[in-house]
Amino acid sequence: MKYRLACLVLSLTGILSGSVSLAADEPSRFEFNRLIAHWDAYGDDKDYLSFVEECRPQIAQVGFYGAHFWSLSHTDQYAGYPSHFPVQGLNECGEWFKRFNGEIHQRDAKVVGHMNVKFLIGDIEGPDGPRGFFKFYNDLWDETELGPKPVADPRDFLERDAEGKFRRDANYAIGGMGEYWACLNNPHWKTILKAWTKRGIERGVDGYMINYFYRGNCLCEHCQKGFHDYLAERFSPDELKQKFEIADLDNHTFTEIVSWHDPAESTPLRREMLRFSQVSNKQTFDEVFVDYGKSIKPDLLVAQWNHLGDFNQINGDERCLIPGDLWGRGEDYLWYSTGGAAFYTDLKNKFLGDATLQCRYIRGTFDDKPYTLGKYEHCRNRNAISELAANGGALMGFYARFTDPIARGVFNEYFGFLRKYDDLYNANTSHAEVLLMYPRTAVHLANTDAVDRFKAVGRKLLDDHILFDVRPDDLPTEGLAEKYKYIVTIDNPDGLTAGEKASLTQIEAPYTVRASASRPMNGNEIDVHLVNYNREEPEDPKTSGTGTVDEKPIAVGGITVSLVLPEGAKVKRVEMITPEVAEAVSIDSTTANGRVSFTVPEFLVYGVVRVGLE
Repeated sequence: MKYRLACLVLSLTGILSGSVSLAADEPSRFEFNRLIAHWDAYGDDKDYLSFVEECRPQIAQVGFYGAHFWSLSHTDQYAGYPSHFPVQGLNECGEWFKRFNGEIHQRDAKVVGHMNVKFLIGDIEGPDGPRGFFKFYNDLWDETELGPKPVADPRDFLERDAEGKFRRDANYAIGGMGEYWACLNNPHWKTILKAWTKRGIERGVDGYMINYFYRGNCLCEHCQKGFHDYLAERFSPDELKQKFEIADLDNHTFTEIVSWHDPAESTPLRREMLRFSQVSNKQTFDEVFVDYGKSIKPDLLVAQWNHLGDFNQINGDERCLIPGDLWGRGEDYLWYSTGGAAFYTDLKNKFLGDATLQCRYIRGTFDDKPYTLGKYEHCRNRNAISELAANGGALMGFYARFTDPIARGVFNEYFGFLRKYDDLYNANTSHAEVLLMYPRTAVHLANTDAVDRFKAVGRKLLDDHILFDVRPDDLPTEGLAEKYKYIVTIDNPDGLTAGEKASLTQIEAPYTVRASASRPMNGNEIDVHLVNYNREEPEDPKTSGTGTVDEKPIAVGGITVSLVLPEGAKVKRVEMITPEVAEAVSIDSTTANGRVSFTVPEFLVYGVVRVGLE
């Protein structure tokens, strides 16, 4: 039974019988599939709010409540990158966001604010005294608003190297100021984060998207102690000596406690350092946002802005070594950035610029909770929206350039399509016949060659239009053999034999099409999703283009489907829906030998065939 429906049934049954209650760590989910996110251009709030009224997202991820806000909103750089604050001043900008959040609520959307948890912009000292974050902490902290300062000197918060020097960068040079990093293992910094979390809730946010959630090679006293405690709990003294040549942990000083690193330079101890980094970050996330934040606002939505790229592991992905029972626990949705891995096409070389495999991995690991992808894609908006919709994700409008009439029209059209057919998308589940195992146990040994083999097998299954899910191999496996016809591992580079493929649903489509299927939560049907990536490419195909005007999709037709039906099912109707056509189109079909077969009408980018069952 569907998890959300099962929870409802169990809770109602338990209330009536007094025998069943939901566990505290299994709250009801907030399901959504339409999200917009903006770091800029929201300051023209009349136009932004009119866009919200038109496309009607369920979540507007907008506004800043962490270190960006407290570092920059009072400075002369308030209106620039990264936050583009609409007005200057801590109080003035805070009040602006409070009013703005209320306006979004009036348009039936929730507000999720961005929460930079550690990236501090400013100068500790200088000719004009402290600037940015350090000016705020030393001179502008308001105890009536944030409570007492946890320490007198803001330098106590900062990450340090082996010599005790502060980690300082100059990547963005905002206002010529330095860039420092607070330590997430510092208990006093957690007090700061809790104060900021509370203040944002008071200003009307419904949740937080946590970003800059990294741990550097910090060697401060808190990281030294934390890593010592981590190792002592995880290994015996004999194991420490045998595995890592640490004879006396109590008196051992680490000269590095790295996080991400080159997989080729990985060692067992470095992987423990990375695992410690990710586990300790998760502990801070849970303490500040899950435990404290939800104690103030029980329905607070909490999520992390993480990075996956093209499955970068050990040197990327904030969760690559985190234990399976912690992966995503207590989080309401996920944001994963694909970076530069999928924002263009190179069709003659069969590169679609799609992130379908990443979608399958996230969906299968996160138990069908909402998620979205940041593709850094401002051109192929139809494709970016469609591949998420086809794979259980939330349509993401991070590059919804609503000031561009063409882009605005696409978002309104596609968001409207999802809204019209919400019963198909809300809390739906994947309908797959094959399971591809993701080799996370190999990743935990820094075996990234296994990931390359996974990607090769996954893309072969995608090219063959197989209906498949992805699941990490370190999660429980009970019931998987009964759920799927075949379970594929990276040990078989071809994925499936010809005979195995013949027993599955057959979809004959060009290589530029990706296929998936789902089952709605409330409805007896199978929905076949088809996403077409064919287009007129720019002269240089490996560019993202100037905007939606350069998407230039080429319609596809003649796709044939022979869908394997559930045992005993009878077909009631077959029809096609697509964002570009106002009403569903009935499709002729034939049913024989436990299959329904049909030809899909031509569509532009996204087509869904609804197979209604008796």
